[in-house]
Amino acid sequence: MFERKRSHGSMVVPAVVAAAGAAYVFGLRPWHLRWGATREEHGASLPGDAICPNAAGQLTHAITINAPPEKVWPWIVQIGQDRGGFYSYTFLENMIGCEMQNAGHIVPEWQNRAVGDTVWFGTPKHFDGQAKMIAAIVERDRALVLATPADWEKLKVGLHGEETTWAFVLRPAGEGKTRLVTRLRRQANPGLWEDATNYGFWEPAHFVMERKMLLTIKRLAEDQRKPS
Repeated sequence: MFERKRSHGSMVVPAVVAAAGAAYVFGLRPWHLRWGATREEHGASLPGDAICPNAAGQLTHAITINAPPEKVWPWIVQIGQDRGGFYSYTFLENMIGCEMQNAGHIVPEWQNRAVGDTVWFGTPKHFDGQAKMIAAIVERDRALVLATPADWEKLKVGLHGEETTWAFVLRPAGEGKTRLVTRLRRQANPGLWEDATNYGFWEPAHFVMERKMLLTIKRLAEDQRKPS
């Protein structure tokens, strides 16, 4: 009897782990990979998709902002550690040494972003100065697409990229509204370790941080339209 109970108990943990894994893979993960995005937005071709045409996967998030694109764009164009931050959880970013600070207002000096500009994700003093991406596409009131420095070098000589891209796309939604659609495309041909860390850490972490970012941009852009 004791052996039977012990055998039964030893099966419980694997069963619970398997059930939790299935719930994540088939329920939670599909939800957070396309949080806020419509079926059309998730399947649409967006600016920046062609940079890495063989991306191993992508995630698309979106939010409706009660302000026109030209009122949302100023918040997008000033992202960066050395500018307005990323409007997310700075205490988490700063725990790993990013030295991030979010701006709660539009700064005129940060409104000029050009193709080829560096967008810092953390202070250049840390991370061997590699916490950065490059503005590969800048279309005022429409799109900002970031690529890795290595891919930027390839793009400059007419080659396709092979690494991560991050796009911010503004779509007019009628009646002075905007759909802010973001898309992160994964590197091409990832290895087993890259796949494991992506599934287990980077995808959920990106969702948590980007969701906060989108909600904050929505609040800032909408608050700006309110009469003082």
